[in-house]
Amino acid sequence: MEDKIIEGLLYTLPAIVTGGVAFYIFNGFLKQNNKEKKLELLASKKKDSLPIKLQAYERMLLFCERINPVKMLLRVKPIGDNTDSYLQLLIGNIEQEFEHNMVQQIYISDQCWSVIITSKTAIINKLKQVAENSNSSNDLRENVLLDYSKTLPPTDTAIAFIKSEVKKIL
Repeated sequence: MEDKIIEGLLYTLPAIVTGGVAFYIFNGFLKQNNKEKKLELLASKKKDSLPIKLQAYERMLLFCERINPVKMLLRVKPIGDNTDSYLQLLIGNIEQEFEHNMVQQIYISDQCWSVIITSKTAIINKLKQVAENSNSSNDLRENVLLDYSKTLPPTDTAIAFIKSEVKKIL
């Protein structure tokens, strides 16, 4: 009886070892195959999302160009002579441009979005500050143009940041 047990073990032991080795090799193959599929999927996803990201950065750069105070003052003419109404027109123009491009924050980095928001806020605050010392809408335009002829507008900083982000992506 002991011989039959030993003989049975002699037959089953190599089968168990062979099965274990086959399982180990097959399992490793499946894991490697899954990793390769994930990498292919990630590469495909990046390839598909790159144009969308670049378009978002382009739109935010255009937003910064459009809210650049010097360019905006040339584009948005005062309706009347009232400083406050012209200031509200300018701020409304900035907010409208911002709302039009707000969804782009999904595709750009959080840091870039913060720089753009800071730039927008700085321009609005500067317009309000200059408006306090202006007597008419034309006076406001002149004072803003004079002020930004001495210093760079915050949009230039935001544009430089956007360009550096795009260089990192490419």
